[in-house]
Amino acid sequence: MAETRRPAPPPTEEVPVVRILPPERLVYGMQLPVQSQSTIYAEPWEAEAGPAQLARIATAADRLGFHYVAVCDHVAIPRRLAAAMGTTWYDPVATLAWLAALTEKVRLLSHVAVAGLRHPLVTAKQYATLDRLSEGRLILGVGAGHVREEFEALAVDFAARGRVLDEVVDALDAALTEEFPEFEGERFSFRDLGQRPRPAQDPRPPIWVGGSSPAAVRRAALKGDGWLPQGDPRGALPEQIARLRRLREEHGIAEPLDVGAITEPLYVGDPGWHVGRRTLSGEPARLAESLREYRAMGVGQIQVRFRSRSCEELLDQMRAFATDVAPHLHD
Repeated sequence: MAETRRPAPPPTEEVPVVRILPPERLVYGMQLPVQSQSTIYAEPWEAEAGPAQLARIATAADRLGFHYVAVCDHVAIPRRLAAAMGTTWYDPVATLAWLAALTEKVRLLSHVAVAGLRHPLVTAKQYATLDRLSEGRLILGVGAGHVREEFEALAVDFAARGRVLDEVVDALDAALTEEFPEFEGERFSFRDLGQRPRPAQDPRPPIWVGGSSPAAVRRAALKGDGWLPQGDPRGALPEQIARLRRLREEHGIAEPLDVGAITEPLYVGDPGWHVGRRTLSGEPARLAESLREYRAMGVGQIQVRFRSRSCEELLDQMRAFATDVAPHLHD
C-alpha cells in the first residue's frame, strides 16, 4: 500500500536527539541467549542453561568489545503461543541490572521493552535507576508489543497499543530529562512529581524505537533517537532507511538518528554441521565483506547472532568474530 503523504508541519527549531553511535563506524552488539527462549531463535542448549552461562556470555561480550548486550520483554505468554514462544523470558530490568554489576563497558539495551504495558513514571524510575547504577550504559529500546493476552491481563487496550506507545515515548522523554517533568497526554499526565536518582547520561539515555511496520518506522523517525528494525531482510532496509530520512526531513528534523539492523545468523569458519540456509558462514574476510554492506546502507550498528550447539561454542564464535571479523568491518 502506498504511503499517504500529509502536509509537513512548520520546521522544528530544535529537536533534541541523543546519539551514541560513533560516526563513520559500524559497531556490533548481540541479543543475549538464555534470557528469552523463543523457538524462532533459541538454540537447544539454552533450555538447560541459566545464570552462570548468561554471566559468562555477557562478560565475554564486555571483554571482546561488543557495543551492547540486549534483552527482551514479555510479562507472560498465553498457552496458545507457549509452544512457539516458550515461557522463559527473564525480566529485562532485573537482568540488565544484574549484568551491570558484572560488566564494565558494554552498553545495556532493552530490545525491546513493551513500554505501553506500564505507567511511564514506573518505567522511567526503573530505567533511570539502571542507568545510574551502570554509570550511564543504558539504551532504552521500546516497542508496541504483539501479544493480546498480555495487554488484556494488565488492563491495557491492545487495539490502541500504537497510540499508547506514542504517548509513552513522549512521557518518557520528559520524565528521563527532568527531575520534575510536566506531561499532559490523553492517558497519562503528571506534574510536580520528582524522581531521583536521575540517569547518569545527560540529558537522558537514548530511546531507540523498535518495529518495522509503517507506524513503527514513523514513530522511530519522529520520536526516537534510533531505530531497531524487527525482522527486515537485508534487501528491504534501504527503502526503510530512506523513509526514515524522508519523514524526518518533512518534519524539519535535521539531526540524523542511529540506525540498526539484525544480521543473518552467523558462523565464523566452516561449521561442519547444518547451520541453516540463511546463515552466513565461512572465512572471516568473506563475512566482513558481506557485513560491510550494512554500513553502505546507512546502518550504524548491527546485531549479530551466532549459531552454536553449546555455550562453549558460542563463546568461541564470539571470540572469532571479535578477533578476526570485526577489525575488518571498516576496511
